[in-house]
Amino acid sequence: MSQHRPIGTPGRAGAVPALPDLPEATVARLPEYLRALHNLAETGNDTVSSEELAAAAGVNSAKLRKDLSQLGSYGTRGVGYDVALLIDQIEFVLGLTQCRSVALVGVGNLGHALAGYAGFTGRGFRIAALFDADPARLGEEISGLTVRHIDELPRVAAEESIAIGVIATPATAAQSVADQLVAAGVTSILNFAPCVLAVPDGVDVRKVDLAIELQILSFHEHRKAALTGLPATTGPGLAGSGGPGLTGSAGGLGTPHGGTLGGATNGLTALPGGLAATGTTEATPTGKLRPTSAEAVGS
Repeated sequence: MSQHRPIGTPGRAGAVPALPDLPEATVARLPEYLRALHNLAETGNDTVSSEELAAAAGVNSAKLRKDLSQLGSYGTRGVGYDVALLIDQIEFVLGLTQCRSVALVGVGNLGHALAGYAGFTGRGFRIAALFDADPARLGEEISGLTVRHIDELPRVAAEESIAIGVIATPATAAQSVADQLVAAGVTSILNFAPCVLAVPDGVDVRKVDLAIELQILSFHEHRKAALTGLPATTGPGLAGSGGPGLTGSAGGLGTPHGGTLGGATNGLTALPGGLAATGTTEATPTGKLRPTSAEAVGS
């Protein structure tokens, strides 16, 4: 998604470059850098190395340096990055130099929790209006806001300068709500409903589906169980009669009394290629390490 800096945008002189075009993957990582930088600032750190910041954000340092170079920030050799300056740069690029008003539609269990979340304010967002179509919800007070009927959305969106709409309705109602948000002039939508929305060009939608995230984690659990649960095998002709036998693994060597060479303990599970897996070690048939970070899966 292309981004362009409006003419005359305020900012600290010399501190923030012109708004660049950034890859979506880079944009997705900037909030992680910002979170880590705020934590560093709160603990009194004025500078940070790329390695330290990368570790705090959960990415590799080469990727972090490449991302930050696109903001015009290269750090200082032997010193690192200026934490306060980097916060200014990232907040400007993310458009967080002004507080953005948010409308939340759907105040069921999830919507109620989102409406009461105090963390939005510190990140540059203000829940300005709550909407629902359930008569039983109308007039309810949540964190100082009154739940309004969805029909009031156009008027309230104009009065509150709503920039972003959050949909926390059932899937059956989500498309209709999205249409109403777009008609009210809202061009950015965060969708928690488990469905895909159809929106016009120029409207940005981010989808958060907790069930999908759990299914992805379930895949990794299933894969780990398959890798560590392979049955033990005994090499042919290695078990002697009337004396101590050799316990063999496929492609590997065994030792008397059920041990293995190299000082390994008894009871190892044999894997193809002579790899042995215990209950605490994961081995893959290809010998490659499996990335476990969200970054490696999603980018």
